[in-house]
Amino acid sequence: MREVQDQASPGGGATRDGHADEGTSAENAAAEGAARTDAAGTTSLIVGADGRTRPLWAASDPLLREYYDTEWGMPVRDEQGLFERLSLEAFQSGLSWVTVLRKRPAFRVAFAGFDPEVVAGFGAADVERLLADASIIRNRMKIEATLQNAKATLALRDEGGLASLIWSFQPAQTPRPEHARDVPSSSPESIALAKTLRSKGFRFVGPVTAFALMEAVGVVDTHLLGSHRRGSSGVWS
Repeated sequence: MREVQDQASPGGGATRDGHADEGTSAENAAAEGAARTDAAGTTSLIVGADGRTRPLWAASDPLLREYYDTEWGMPVRDEQGLFERLSLEAFQSGLSWVTVLRKRPAFRVAFAGFDPEVVAGFGAADVERLLADASIIRNRMKIEATLQNAKATLALRDEGGLASLIWSFQPAQTPRPEHARDVPSSSPESIALAKTLRSKGFRFVGPVTAFALMEAVGVVDTHLLGSHRRGSSGVWS
């Protein structure tokens, strides 16, 4: 889930969604409080009315702010939680993350709470049902990929499971971005993770999607230095 590199939001660079450009983000966040700018005049952080410092993407919408403050970057180590986040990352590709967040309750209903055992049993009739469901993102390739990824998740149980695989790609060090421009959109570990997932039968998982997943579930910490959430996961000091 990545926005324009301002801080790249939960999931990827401008090539992944084109949510809002820096100026628009700054305007939307202006009501939150004082912006902090670097020497080049680029706004990376903003101090909210609550006194907390956040990146612009997290201050531009109440739903994004809540997600940033309570969920993004916190460790997820259970199979179902990781399958859900992997699925939503795939659905977000090409769209804004806030669109996915707004539809997440509907996604959970449509995909049986992202229980991989249930989703793995979905068939052609379920694909048509999902394509007719206006409350979710209706994309046949993404829907079919989610069903395939559920099957691949079950197959991984014989090898330690999805959580073990994803967390095995935790790097020795995490990025320490001071500004939005310092946040990478991929890494050697995300490239390797994407390659491994694809070799295990997963679809719609490229290096950028894999890195976005790693950010979202705490495998790396890309909170900007100065954000009130930096280091909050407990994974990285």
